[in-house]
Amino acid sequence: MIVDTNEDLDVALDVAHQAVTHGHVVCLPTDTVYGIGADPFSYDAVTALLAAKSRTRAMPPPVLVASIEQARSLVAQLPQSAHRLMDKFWPGALTIILPAKETLGWDLGETFGTVALRMPDDAVTLELLQRVGPLAVTSANKTGQQPAVEISQAVAQLGEAVAVYLDGGTSPGGVPSTIVRWNHDSDTYDVLRDGAISQDDIATIVSLEVTS
Repeated sequence: MIVDTNEDLDVALDVAHQAVTHGHVVCLPTDTVYGIGADPFSYDAVTALLAAKSRTRAMPPPVLVASIEQARSLVAQLPQSAHRLMDKFWPGALTIILPAKETLGWDLGETFGTVALRMPDDAVTLELLQRVGPLAVTSANKTGQQPAVEISQAVAQLGEAVAVYLDGGTSPGGVPSTIVRWNHDSDTYDVLRDGAISQDDIATIVSLEVTS
C-alpha cells in the first residue's frame, strides 16, 4: 500500500503505525534516502526487515529515534560527549554507536552489545517515531542496489516485502550519514563511515581516535 503523506498525514501515520504494531515492514522518508523500518523489539519484524533487503544478521540495522530521550532509553550509558554530539547534529545525518541496555530483550543481529542511533531530520518520520517509538531502519533498497530517493524506486526493488510505503516526495539523497563509535576507555570516537557531517566538524565537539 502506498500512502501519500501530503494528502492526509494523520491517516498515513495511522496506517504505518498499525503496520508496525502488527510486525510488518514500512517504507518511510528520511533526510538522506528512503528507509525501511520495523519494530526493533520483534524478532520476526527484524527478520522480515532484513529479508526485504536481502541482508543477514551479520549486518544489523541502526535504530532511528525521535529525541535524545528516546535514545537514552535504549543505551546502557549516554556519555556527555555523545550528548554534545546529539545536541549539535541531531536531527541530522550523524549515527552514533553506543552500548545498548542489556535489558532491552531485542535481537537486531550481530551488534556485539551496541546500538547505532540516529535522529533523522524529516518531519514525517519524526512524527511516526513519536507515535510508535524507536524503529530499526535501513535504506530502502536491495543490498548492492542504489538506495531509493523516490517511492517508486523503493516499490520496484522491495515490492510486497514492505506492507506500507509512505510517499513523502523526493528525498534529498546524496551523502549518507556519518557513523561514529564511542570508545568507553578513552571517551573518544572512531569514524566508521565518512558521510554528510565532516570529521573536522565532529572534532570540534568531541575527540576523535587517532589512527597511525
